[in-house]
Amino acid sequence: MLLEEYVSLRPYNTFGLDVTARYFARFASADALRELLQRPEVQAANKLILGGGSNLLFTQDFAGVVLKNEIQGLEIINETTDSQTALVRAGAGEGWHGLVEFALENNLNGLENLSLIPGTVGAAPLQNIGAYGAELRDTFERLEAVEISSGELRVFGAAECGFGYRESVFKTTLKNQFVVAAVVLRLHRLARPNVRYGAIADTLAELGIAGEPTPADVSRAVMHIRRSKLPDPAQIGNAGSFFKNPEISQSQYNALKAQHPDLLGYPVPGGAVKVPAGWLIERAGFKGLRRGAGAGTHGVHDRQALVLVHHGGATGGEIAALARDIIVGVSQQFGIELHPEVNIL
Repeated sequence: MLLEEYVSLRPYNTFGLDVTARYFARFASADALRELLQRPEVQAANKLILGGGSNLLFTQDFAGVVLKNEIQGLEIINETTDSQTALVRAGAGEGWHGLVEFALENNLNGLENLSLIPGTVGAAPLQNIGAYGAELRDTFERLEAVEISSGELRVFGAAECGFGYRESVFKTTLKNQFVVAAVVLRLHRLARPNVRYGAIADTLAELGIAGEPTPADVSRAVMHIRRSKLPDPAQIGNAGSFFKNPEISQSQYNALKAQHPDLLGYPVPGGAVKVPAGWLIERAGFKGLRRGAGAGTHGVHDRQALVLVHHGGATGGEIAALARDIIVGVSQQFGIELHPEVNIL
């Protein structure tokens, strides 16, 4: 299989940063991946499995080998006799939103709140993607992954994945040990869509959708919200939400709420409260901030403070420095520590 040398990763990361990979190869099947993993150059090098590049911030060239996952396939593999649920298997290299569209086209719901999330199917379980009151684990059945050290295919159920808020074992104890080949989700035909979170209900009304919305209606509303708030990476380099929404104690939330009545909070299991990182960043004075001169500018999006943007010519190190300044600023003002959702390399 073709193993390229000194390849620019600019087309493969949504920040549009022009860094170089020492080696670069693509694979479209588990067998092709195994073949690559047996190459001496690959065995001896640090490895980065690349999907859509929508959750990465490169601060330097990558001295190892970048393996781009292009495993395709979307299919319904099993359906209950009453046709109320079905298992859908998706290749890890498929675009995530393409899977959402496939589900809707087959009258299966459960993914509509996750519409238009960038990236690939294989990246979704690594950080348990979520948006608008839904997470991947809500529909997750299992995944198939290739062990890098042995080439063996292993199946992981939900409990083995250790899903948390933007977390899984593939980001912690099993980090860099497995490559996701396929994901299987259990989707539904009759369950009502979730419209309780965020601005979905208001957006449905704005779009003229009355009565009981369909999953397609909810998907349309979610896409409308995302497009109104989040910049298109094709126009402005970004990786979507850069920080996780922090969880704080109920007492800390009550104290902040007394000082800032407009602060929203969402109860989470265990008694903590999740607060919007975007609100904290905006109130700390970073929203719309722009650094650099001429073409080498970067900053914080002027409509969504949760998004760091690259206008062109800046380095990943400069964007990472801005992220650190935001963390310090929010901590000093609110006593809350933000944590990046984006992987910084």
